[in-house]
Amino acid sequence: MLSPLDKQLLNNFQQDFPLSTTPYRDIADSLGVTEDDVLFALTELTEKQFISRIGLIISPNRMGISTLVAMAIPADKLATIADIISQYPEVNHNYERENCFNLWFVLIAANAGQMQSVIERIEQQTGFTTMQLPLITDYYINLGFELELDD
Repeated sequence: MLSPLDKQLLNNFQQDFPLSTTPYRDIADSLGVTEDDVLFALTELTEKQFISRIGLIISPNRMGISTLVAMAIPADKLATIADIISQYPEVNHNYERENCFNLWFVLIAANAGQMQSVIERIEQQTGFTTMQLPLITDYYINLGFELELDD
């Protein structure tokens, strides 16, 4: 169950996170709680897997390069391979799709050489080939969602 503070954090700051040297204090001040309250709540939300990370999202190919990658992984190996993929800092996120290409992820690198190196390491470590789908046309999809604040 989410507390009122949890819901406020998820609603108010999933897209409008303060850009300052003291963002957690700024959040606390705006909600009338302490910075420790905010940090504790965010730690709990992370541990309960309501959030996976706190960080900025940079538009594709504004800094470095990126590509969408798909892999065809047997169902019994999917979780293991997804865990391996998630350990690469160049991987933004990965997810399962219902398709023969069932594991998808976004890979971001400083340049084409680094991207190719990471792809090769992933293929070598997992034993599966990748299909790279570079961005041709950029579409913005707002992935924000609003939680009901009333209980």
